[in-house]
Amino acid sequence: MTREQIAVLVMAYGGPGNLDEVEPYLKDIRGGRVTRPQLVEEIRARYARIGGRSPILELTRAQATGVGKVLGDQFNVYVGMRHWHPYISDVVEEIARAGHQRVVGVAMAPHYSNMSVGAYEKKLLQAADGRLDVTLVRSWWREGPFLEGVAGRITEALQRFPQPTTVQVIFTAHSLPEKILASADPYPDELKASAADVAGRARLREWRFAYQSAGATSEPWLGPDVADVITEIARAGNNAVLLVPIGFVCDHVEILYDIDVEGQALAQRLGIQLERTRSLNDDPRLVAAVAAVVRDAAAQRGWM
Repeated sequence: MTREQIAVLVMAYGGPGNLDEVEPYLKDIRGGRVTRPQLVEEIRARYARIGGRSPILELTRAQATGVGKVLGDQFNVYVGMRHWHPYISDVVEEIARAGHQRVVGVAMAPHYSNMSVGAYEKKLLQAADGRLDVTLVRSWWREGPFLEGVAGRITEALQRFPQPTTVQVIFTAHSLPEKILASADPYPDELKASAADVAGRARLREWRFAYQSAGATSEPWLGPDVADVITEIARAGNNAVLLVPIGFVCDHVEILYDIDVEGQALAQRLGIQLERTRSLNDDPRLVAAVAAVVRDAAAQRGWM
């Protein structure tokens, strides 16, 4: 008897496919509220600087294709976006129409926060609406292949500096509002634990951690901000900094603009060399890590 094929929903944030999609994309992020025209133009200009679109969908699809190859025929892998097409809800309908009864959801965010991964979980469960048996991978930063992949990127990137042993290394992740701390959200601890593990694997003598890409709101966000840390390092007389965006697993606007454009502009003003590790994208080590946690999640539910 052939086992029932298990659906896997690989989820990511989403991004505009062209400049005309920027405004409706921002409206979706803001829950239908209209975005100030000035902010729309600012965000549109950022996407214009990185090629006029976000590459997140094609890169997530490449990741999902790799995961599907590792998992084999017992799994059928789909891709859904939280804030743009193809929406998670639409892909769940596709999964249901295909006759699947069981779904493993995994967000392309290795570290758990109720505000981030928790939001993917809500979208998935709402769309499934009891019709599908759903299990979610909540975090997967502990997977050895992921940690080894990031460590390997550090070793590679350090060779771009004249004196690799003097480079100041800063791990970064997307900032979130400080209010998450009131609920003992595990996000900051998971980030720092993964950075410490990678630093050990890469044999770093010292390293720092900072947040980036905070939202344009008046509420306080998690810090320190990476720009402040870079400035502090430069003013202390260090002229070589390597950013390791451990909280991100593929190229998108927070990497291609926030680091490659804004970060480099800051480095030029400070007179320092700033580099970043290459994103993992569909690196086989990332693919192996995600495939492993998907298989484990299915096995824990007795689906295999």
